[in-house]
Amino acid sequence: MAGSLKESELSVKIYNKLQALGCPSVEGLFLREADGMKALLCTPSMHRLDILQWICTSICPPMKKRFSELKGPQPDSQIKELVQFCHEMLLCRQDDFDLIKGVSSPQRQLALLEQLVDVLPRDESEAGEPLSEQVCRNEALLKELFSSPHLQTMLHPTCNPWPVEIRELLSRREAAGQSSNTASKKSHNLPSKQREDSLKEVTESLQKTNTALEEIHKECVFLHSDPQSSGRSSTHLSPPALRLAIVDLSQLMTAFSQLYDSDFREYCNRAAPQLRESAEAFSTAHSLLAACTKELQALNQLSVTSLALTSTVEGQQQCRRFWSRGHMQSLPAKIEELKRRYKDFLCIYQRSRERMREESAGEKRDYRRE
Repeated sequence: MAGSLKESELSVKIYNKLQALGCPSVEGLFLREADGMKALLCTPSMHRLDILQWICTSICPPMKKRFSELKGPQPDSQIKELVQFCHEMLLCRQDDFDLIKGVSSPQRQLALLEQLVDVLPRDESEAGEPLSEQVCRNEALLKELFSSPHLQTMLHPTCNPWPVEIRELLSRREAAGQSSNTASKKSHNLPSKQREDSLKEVTESLQKTNTALEEIHKECVFLHSDPQSSGRSSTHLSPPALRLAIVDLSQLMTAFSQLYDSDFREYCNRAAPQLRESAEAFSTAHSLLAACTKELQALNQLSVTSLALTSTVEGQQQCRRFWSRGHMQSLPAKIEELKRRYKDFLCIYQRSRERMREESAGEKRDYRRE
């Protein structure tokens, strides 16, 4: 419910911004409800593509020429151009066509539209600035950035962002390099046999380091993946993006260390709290509750098993199948038939026994008379 409310507020915000900026695709639309604005911005339609096209051409005026070269309504070509532009703006992937078509989740679509609308010029002076002046201003900004003394600190942070296992391998490599330099300095004063031994040790260390680096390179799939693969499973990561991620991680770790030194250290250095005698009572109650929970789970499992067994038995009783005489009957009907046949057999057997008794008694009487 909170997610839908947030999406509705974001839809109203983006729609009002588009109207304030004078988007021709929303002029003449008098939408009052948030659901209608959300449907306009997040439902696949040519109207939505026109809105995206206007935003992109307002951000980058040379794109008007590309769209004007398209003959007639060509949604596929229009979508490709929009995806390429958003990918160059680092707002989506190169194959994220569903986001531009309007098939993906409304939250992603609204996030993209909000980022694009925020890039739009706010006043006429900024909108009417010539492209040459924009290029000059961007060049001056880049020149100032690259001449900054903090650039090398950002690109090569002092804090090592590698994991522990890779950090250990790198430290071994540095130690091997230092040992090789030291060995090369001292090799002039050593005999030939010692030089050969030291050379063998350095060679073995270099071979081990190369083997470890090859294993790390095999594990890092993103370093040797195909960047031209257009599938969704492609996880290509360029070295600049990796460097940027490492710099971000280094800055986060630096900020956390400063926050730890200023706020958290006094709480972490406190002594452990003294437990009272009532803690044992809580421990006992916890163990009893845990045992009770296990018993309840066992009873629940028993009831589930009993229900499953009952349903299986009922199914076997209601299921009809062929028996020895070729008649299809259920199990209870077959049992009733066997009971009836058994009763008939007992009746016939008892009658035959009574008849045999009567005949034997009559023969005995005749024998006595004789």
